[in-house]
Amino acid sequence: MNVEEAIRSRRSIGKVKEDPVPRRLVERIIEAAVWAPNHHRTEPWRFVVMTGEGRRRLGRAYAEIASESWGELSEEERQERARKEEAKAFRAPVVIAAVCSPSDSPKAVLNEERAAVHAAVQNLLLAAHANGLGAVWRTGDPAYRPEMKRALGLEDLDEVAGLIYVGYPGMEAPEGRRTPGAGKTVWLED
Repeated sequence: MNVEEAIRSRRSIGKVKEDPVPRRLVERIIEAAVWAPNHHRTEPWRFVVMTGEGRRRLGRAYAEIASESWGELSEEERQERARKEEAKAFRAPVVIAAVCSPSDSPKAVLNEERAAVHAAVQNLLLAAHANGLGAVWRTGDPAYRPEMKRALGLEDLDEVAGLIYVGYPGMEAPEGRRTPGAGKTVWLED
């Protein structure tokens, strides 16, 4: 698959099979991620890969964060809600936390560091697609919370850029639609 075909045909695949993904394939898509452009060669990305029971830490973080809004519930209701939150971590056989770990170089600009990690995530998603995997990039409030950083063993300045759920597709890719580039482009020529 050429790069333009991969870009146009890649879709978020939120439903994947439980079949395990070989470690070498996960390593391959991460290797594609690290070839993203980055300012001053800071390589501000890190990846935390969760498989098997390793996903339980993520699930516990989801439950801990969600529990703050549960108010007064019975112990049985709390346990049921915690179970549902923890199950989110098991929606795919592999979950990769993409982390922005900013450089301490005086040349580094935080927004550029974040942009580089986002480009790395796009590379990862494209490589997953090109290798027959389905993936979805999830964020939301839990990704940005201190409880999540602790669960993933991150440093103070690290930021979760996304949780990428990866597996073999368990659904048909939805049809893609985009406004043509010409409709989003202004040319300044004179």
